[in-house]
Amino acid sequence: MKKLVGQKWFIWITKYWFIFPITGFLLLMAAVFFGYGERSYIGVHDNMDLFLAQFQMLKNTDSFWKHGVDIPFLGGVSRDNLPSELSLYSMLFMIFPTYTAYVLGLLGKILIGMFSFRLLAGEMLGERYEKYRPVVYMTGFTYGICWFFPAFGFAFASIPLCVWLLLKIYKGQGKRWYLWYAALCAYPLVSYFSYHGIFILGYLALAILWLFCRKAYLGRKRSGDLSRRDANGVWRLLGALFVLALGFVVCEYRLFGQMLFSEEVTIRSSIVNASLSLPEIFREIGQVFREGIFHADDIHGKVVLPACILYFAVNNAMYLKKKEGKAVWRDPFNLLMIFILFNCMVYGLYDFEPLRSLVEKLIPPLEGWQFNRTIFFNPFLWYAALFLVLRRLYDAGIWQMWLANGIVCIAALAVILTPTRYNDLYSTCYNRAYEHFHGQEVDELSYEQFYAVDLFEEIKADIGYDGGWAAAYGFHPAVLEYNGIATLDGYLGFYSQQYKEDFRKIIAPALERVEVTRIYYDDWGARAYLYSGTDLSIVSATKTVYATDDHIYMDGKAFRVLGGQYLFSRIRLSNAQDAGLSLLGEYTAHDGSMTVFVYHI
Repeated sequence: MKKLVGQKWFIWITKYWFIFPITGFLLLMAAVFFGYGERSYIGVHDNMDLFLAQFQMLKNTDSFWKHGVDIPFLGGVSRDNLPSELSLYSMLFMIFPTYTAYVLGLLGKILIGMFSFRLLAGEMLGERYEKYRPVVYMTGFTYGICWFFPAFGFAFASIPLCVWLLLKIYKGQGKRWYLWYAALCAYPLVSYFSYHGIFILGYLALAILWLFCRKAYLGRKRSGDLSRRDANGVWRLLGALFVLALGFVVCEYRLFGQMLFSEEVTIRSSIVNASLSLPEIFREIGQVFREGIFHADDIHGKVVLPACILYFAVNNAMYLKKKEGKAVWRDPFNLLMIFILFNCMVYGLYDFEPLRSLVEKLIPPLEGWQFNRTIFFNPFLWYAALFLVLRRLYDAGIWQMWLANGIVCIAALAVILTPTRYNDLYSTCYNRAYEHFHGQEVDELSYEQFYAVDLFEEIKADIGYDGGWAAAYGFHPAVLEYNGIATLDGYLGFYSQQYKEDFRKIIAPALERVEVTRIYYDDWGARAYLYSGTDLSIVSATKTVYATDDHIYMDGKAFRVLGGQYLFSRIRLSNAQDAGLSLLGEYTAHDGSMTVFVYHI
């Protein structure tokens, strides 16, 4: 073993082996998505049915930078309600075709997560960084490939970048200190205020308060122990708080304008949140601790959680054995675990109605705002905790070092091979392999089949479509929106309450027949869809339309009042005449994946 350790090639491998799996994965991912192109299988929920259609609408109407204009969905929604143009993710969609921009966003998220993690680890480790370089990169890579909510993948991946910038500012190193403030002000380009920004500012404010209290306490007890740099660091962080807040206001000026200056009553005022009992809340806390949530799916439960629990037990048992009880509360790993548990508790307590109501009364602009989104920081905290475990193994010896390497590789494989809502790579590879071996496609629609651009171009040309308002039945309105068809229906979490009530008149016959659907719309309403009066859901992202009733239950008069002219349906309606609809034509995609019946009212 000693001879092996002394070999140059072995030394090089121990230092740089991580290059091979990381590069290989990135090349594989690019080859799959660009090789299959729009025949890839992309997650639909809160993705193709929401943000990708929004970006395409902004592109279709050339409205990324415009002001005072409405986007043609939900009867006309202010441009200010859609993603800001001052976002790196949005800029991808300005420059590239929508599918290409989406794939570049997935690849960019990985790179941002990996290099952000590397910058932070390098700052924390200092001269010791080179020793841990392989697990630094591999942990950052594993964090970067987690299948987060795609539209905000950059925001998740860049959390360690923000921490790194704040550390740089706190330490105040270098003559050009102002550059760190400039970089921090630009940080919101890769973040998102509602998901992460407001919490980063809150955590930073708490950190400043704690440092001020610590400074005052130590100043009385041991003033000589306080360096001037530490004292000035608190003031530098206070400046950073205002600089970062300014950055968010500038980058998301549309959002702040809507929140602070718009007098329009939105659906946020009528949203009814869940109210759970205490036992249910504790179960929810335990569940998110073990599994997380799908918008922030980090797959930590398979490898990271067991490794952290084992390390937590062994490490703290050693502290207690040595009678070093105080060290338990100072150990960085334990502090991370406390932070994780705190975020889980906030997530659960959000469903405790008295607490939620108190927050909304104290801060009225935050009515309907989900402060349980602190849970979105847990993926970073879990992988930071994993790195501390791996670092400890690296310090223990050569065999423990390779054990650490094995653990992080298994963690990465767990993320790659677990089929989750947003694991588009797994979905594409699996579905294409199924097609190859079985000689037929899966029932799920690919990106190309979901939006069916060629089909809708044919339809628009045939009916002479000139911008009239329409609605979708049996599929997501996002399909129409993507194809340049103005819709009365749609999906958005922030639009006029009055429009929600007006649209309700159209779907009232269906809501009266299905109580679950009525509650879904009245208590939430972000999805203003044409609902079935029989089935819980007929909105299909598959080739097969699963509907037990070919009747449509809608108020045709209310539809006309809002300006509706066309109904695009994946179901041939047996009561079309009763609803005031006349069939214009039946259209089928060239591969037979979708048939659309177009009605005029």
